[in-house]
Amino acid sequence: MHTNLDFRGYFKSRADATSSLLEILPVDRMVDDNWLIVAMSENAIPLANMISHKNDLDYDLLISETIEAPNNKECEIAMVSETEEIVIHEALVNSFEINLDYIYGQAHRVYEDKIVPKAYKYRKGDLINSLTDRNVLFVDIGCESGLRAICCVKTAMKMGASSIMLATPIVASDTASSLEIIVDELFTVKRVEHFVDVEFYYENLAELPQDDIIEILKNSKGYLPFRKDRRNLDGIQDRG
Repeated sequence: MHTNLDFRGYFKSRADATSSLLEILPVDRMVDDNWLIVAMSENAIPLANMISHKNDLDYDLLISETIEAPNNKECEIAMVSETEEIVIHEALVNSFEINLDYIYGQAHRVYEDKIVPKAYKYRKGDLINSLTDRNVLFVDIGCESGLRAICCVKTAMKMGASSIMLATPIVASDTASSLEIIVDELFTVKRVEHFVDVEFYYENLAELPQDDIIEILKNSKGYLPFRKDRRNLDGIQDRG
């Protein structure tokens, strides 16, 4: 783990960032303890797919969506997951005097309008497979505020995960300090004191079209929702 000054272009691409991440991950332990890789966002699916492929581990996607401040789509005030767990950025909500009824109302709308359609696209309508008693490694392309990460961790806790780890190539230093309190282990390649945004630290980080994401998932041998033959009814991988 390192703390670095801001610098544009730490990583050339998602593949480059994933390769750097694989160098610091405890691969032997991941395989021995059968960790489940979980992408925290659609943009993280290539990372999860590559880590899964390199180590013959299964992976999944936890769908979550942002809730934006009234009249300001650039300001994320909360996050809701596909299991309807909600995490609120209390400092922003209090600062802007945003009513909690607004947040819960928006959470319901976002769930119906965005999360449910994605569940059909990426999982044929099913929710994420059981995380009960699983060793879960969440991965994402970067982490600025930590709101999405906290939402994912909260969801995994409620679903009974045995242990929760988080890996990301780039993270804001203050966010890393906060996340280390709530996860069992945090793996990061670069920690940045004065964080700009995730895209700033990649030379090429184009948004992935949904069709491309679906193609990756369909062609992946490790994506659990499309490979139910790889797990038993309890969600534990059956390689026999």
